[in-house]
Amino acid sequence: MDHKMDVNVFYQTLDDLFTNNELTKVEPYLTASLSQAKEDEDWQAYIAVCNEMIGFYRSISQHEKAYQASEDVLLLMEELQLENTEHFATVLLNSATAYRAGGRYRDAYEQYMRAAGIYEGLIAPDDYRFAGLYNNMGMLLEAMDENEQAAELTGKALAIIKKQPDARMEEATTLTNLALINLKLSRTGEAEKLLAEAVSIFEEAGEQTDAHYSGALAGLAETAFRKEDYERALMFYDKACEEVAKHFGENASYAILSENCAAVCERIGDTARRKEYLARAERVRKALEG
Repeated sequence: MDHKMDVNVFYQTLDDLFTNNELTKVEPYLTASLSQAKEDEDWQAYIAVCNEMIGFYRSISQHEKAYQASEDVLLLMEELQLENTEHFATVLLNSATAYRAGGRYRDAYEQYMRAAGIYEGLIAPDDYRFAGLYNNMGMLLEAMDENEQAAELTGKALAIIKKQPDARMEEATTLTNLALINLKLSRTGEAEKLLAEAVSIFEEAGEQTDAHYSGALAGLAETAFRKEDYERALMFYDKACEEVAKHFGENASYAILSENCAAVCERIGDTARRKEYLARAERVRKALEG
């Protein structure tokens, strides 16, 4: 029989496959590793492999396989009486995020709640891991159109992140998320305040701005648009376009933002610029389809 699997070697090999873009080899490697761990009855390795499978299948939108790996590993961990451990909570979070990605929102919510219950018995209420949990639950609730609850949980995440040293970018991103939920709730003034705070943090970073900066700028553009301050709305949408192009190139978001610029131009009666923005959006969409 083969020697037991070294989990560190497993992670390293997996990392190398992703780094070298050898994505077609990932699934066979995961499946072979799982078989070996099962044969060796090395349950620690089995859990590690299953956990990676959940994330991998979620990332390639093979949702059923992600659910299967989730159910498999959580059942095993219960049999091994690990259900009150932090490790179990980590797998629950990973699994919940897979359910969220696949649109099974109720299952995702149950698993997030179960993870929260485990954390409550193990870690301090202002632990950074709670912020991650609340942020994820907030995104889920927003997807379910439970915006009041989403705002409450994202606010809880923000309060924890503000206490952490060196978490400025996370703070700006969470401020942006909370602001966008407030826009959905028609709390324009509150959203604007949060976005201004987020943008000032992003701008502290100078050239090192984070990809979420464009989301904050687009949010400010929307608040200006709602207040009929169209010149300001156009300025922020334009800036958001620049940021998207810088981080991701001319992608689908870039096309949508260009269309938003066109909508603002329509309000101010600038037909020529409206045409330019629409032509740009059309060009980008065609390039993406091609």
